[in-house]
Amino acid sequence: MDFNIAEKIPTYIDAAIGFAPKIIAALLIFYIGFWIVKRIVNLIGKMMERSGVDRDLQPFLKSLVAVLLKVMVVITAAGAVGMDITAFAALIAGAGLAIGAALSGTLGHFASGVMILLFKPYRVGDLVDIQGTVGHVSEIQVFNTIINTLDNKKVIMPNGIATSGIMTNLTANGKLRVDLNVAMPYEEDFEKVKGIIQGALNNVSERLPDEPTVEIEKFDENNVLLAVRPYATDATYWDVYFNSYSEIKKALGAAGITVAYPTRRVKNV
Repeated sequence: MDFNIAEKIPTYIDAAIGFAPKIIAALLIFYIGFWIVKRIVNLIGKMMERSGVDRDLQPFLKSLVAVLLKVMVVITAAGAVGMDITAFAALIAGAGLAIGAALSGTLGHFASGVMILLFKPYRVGDLVDIQGTVGHVSEIQVFNTIINTLDNKKVIMPNGIATSGIMTNLTANGKLRVDLNVAMPYEEDFEKVKGIIQGALNNVSERLPDEPTVEIEKFDENNVLLAVRPYATDATYWDVYFNSYSEIKKALGAAGITVAYPTRRVKNV
């Protein structure tokens, strides 16, 4: 098939001239759009720093936001040159739905991790009770919270599970009440025993200076049960717990007070 290329050149030039504004518009959208994306990402980075978002998580979140915004810029530029972006957008949406469905659980844990880092119901080092797991938080990762339990177990808890129930932060208020119980014989004077216990608690150097509670909790079959409540930090809780019992035992023994125990009378037939 024979044709004269020279005859077609004016047509090509006219087409190029007509298409040039669209190309220029698309290039401007690329340039201005990417510039705006960069400014938005930088602004988000500063907001995360002010909010105390974990430094290791900040680059990941900034990259995620940047990718999403740049995809929007590309779609807008494609529309400017006259491309049918409906099918393009539908393809991206379909892919997003498929990926989201496949990773729904993982994305949920990720979102929960972001919420933990933003609102800080607990921090690294805090003593927590989460879903029945009691221990110190050693790491807050993107998808999981790592807890070292009091019996030295490493628990890896998905963030979605951690935030789906009641979270108790035992460190947040700065002190913990240590719940102890001491049995007192019925024949002993309560005020006397109370003074002995308070004196014993004064020998526990790890406890906080808050006035401990020493009161009658209830009457058992064989003794009077006393509620003894000193205070400690999360770091000294177990020291106060065990040392208080030790000092109270020594003080009661020195005073000649013995703990009551069950007795049984045998009737001769």
